[in-house]
Amino acid sequence: MSDTPPDRLSTNPRSAHFDMETLQRGIGIRFRGRERNDVEEYSISEGWIRVAAGKTRDRHGQPLTIRLNGEVEAWFEDVKQAPADDTGNEPETKDA
Repeated sequence: MSDTPPDRLSTNPRSAHFDMETLQRGIGIRFRGRERNDVEEYSISEGWIRVAAGKTRDRHGQPLTIRLNGEVEAWFEDVKQAPADDTGNEPETKDA
């Protein structure tokens, strides 16, 4: 599996951009420098996210969404990042 999240992803199963395997890994979204947990769909290359517009629903029971434009970053939450050392060297392991 790749450690790079897809360019576009949706949480709505009716969408063509829905991918259950990717969503199960956990996706983190940063929009305009803030982490967001309420994102319904995003596109990194086009620079937008879709979020629910309050509790409003359409006639099919789906939440109404609004599109917000800005800088979008995405990452997998299951990927562990190693702490960076200031010297750029690998941390030493001590055998006990």
